[in-house]
Amino acid sequence: MPDTILIIDDEAAIRDSLAGILADEGFIPLTAASAEEGMQLLDEKDVSLVLLDIWMPGMDGLEALKLIKQRFPLPVIMISGHGTIETAVQATRSGAFDFIEKPLSYDKTILSIKKGLQLAQLERENRLLRESGPKPVDITGSSPLVMQLRQQIERVAPTDAWVLIRGGHGTGKELVAQTIHRLSRRARYPMVAVNCAAIPEELIESELFGHVKGAFTGATENKKGKFDQANGSTLFLDEIGDMSLRSQAKVLRILQEQKFERVGGSRTIEVDVRVLAATNKNLEEEIEQGRFRADLFYRLNVVPIMVPDLVNRREDIPLLVADFINQFSRKGIGSKQFSAAALHLLQRHAWPGNVRELRNLVERLAIMTPGNEVGVEDVALFLGNAPLPLPPLQPIGQTYRHLDYKEARRCFESEYLLAKLEENDGNISKTAEQIGMERSHLHKKVKALGIAAK
Repeated sequence: MPDTILIIDDEAAIRDSLAGILADEGFIPLTAASAEEGMQLLDEKDVSLVLLDIWMPGMDGLEALKLIKQRFPLPVIMISGHGTIETAVQATRSGAFDFIEKPLSYDKTILSIKKGLQLAQLERENRLLRESGPKPVDITGSSPLVMQLRQQIERVAPTDAWVLIRGGHGTGKELVAQTIHRLSRRARYPMVAVNCAAIPEELIESELFGHVKGAFTGATENKKGKFDQANGSTLFLDEIGDMSLRSQAKVLRILQEQKFERVGGSRTIEVDVRVLAATNKNLEEEIEQGRFRADLFYRLNVVPIMVPDLVNRREDIPLLVADFINQFSRKGIGSKQFSAAALHLLQRHAWPGNVRELRNLVERLAIMTPGNEVGVEDVALFLGNAPLPLPPLQPIGQTYRHLDYKEARRCFESEYLLAKLEENDGNISKTAEQIGMERSHLHKKVKALGIAAK
């Protein structure tokens, strides 16, 4: 969408001339003959940058500049025919992006406008990055299900197709969304995430679409919504199944048209947004119960991706544990190793909270376990409930058919050595003797897996 530039100047010739130049450059010009009129337009319109004259009857430009910077996060370029160094310094200290003297050099003015818009975009991206915080950038695991998940992500990420990510609590649905965005052509802008379950129903429309000043009690200024912030990027609607039917209807219209109005506003805003949605609910059942719109489901479900539960990819647990320990050691928590028996017990747990529950448990064990090794007794103390019986091994062709030779060999070695170490209560010498391997060689193998043995 073209940027809207507001020109505030009491000279009609300057306003008309600048408006014509800006229109030729692809901008949308707005004009105001006074600071008071300009402030009113800022309340009503979606403005990207302001050109502000200093000397005007009524409220002067410096006073208007202070009000604008207090109320609107916009770059302001001051223009004046009676500029002095003192005036320029004062304007800069008050928050002006640039100061241009009359008669205006239109090339210099356009260059300054473009730089101001670039700065505003960078500030917007930095703000979103600070809000989102650091996130993991890879999916840990070498199981067939994880390999299949990676392949699906790699296929869909470069497209603009919408994706519905499904899976239980704590499986890593947001990580999948981040990976899709990171591998897409929109990755130069930050992904904007909305947790639909965490926002009260009465506020979700304002959160998604923004609002105008006075739209409701407490709306003291214009606010851009998440769809605005995600323009040109990716919008992640987490827990979409918890959105109310009324909000679903509004979201559906916007998803179909890529147009919306802010709460309390009447101006139509167009955006270019790729939508990724996630839910832990069975949406087909929600549709049958009348709690989710079928048309919204079919609009979102262009490419469905299922994130597997941890219990269905238990062979990834040693890799996940090693990854978490590395993350925690970088935070200063301290590096720990897990014995083979401890890892085996983790693999037999039901994990109703999936990867999130595992991460929390590993962090707890890293903090609370004395010494450098986490043993089976330590895990049993914090795990609480009884472990699941291990399912029988599948035929090799079914277990490893999705993997290349290198990955299949690594998975087999991991499972085989874990099982043998468990038989010998983690004793590396006895295990090496039993399987006919040099003790030092076996020690290197289990160390590479992040396992500590007796």
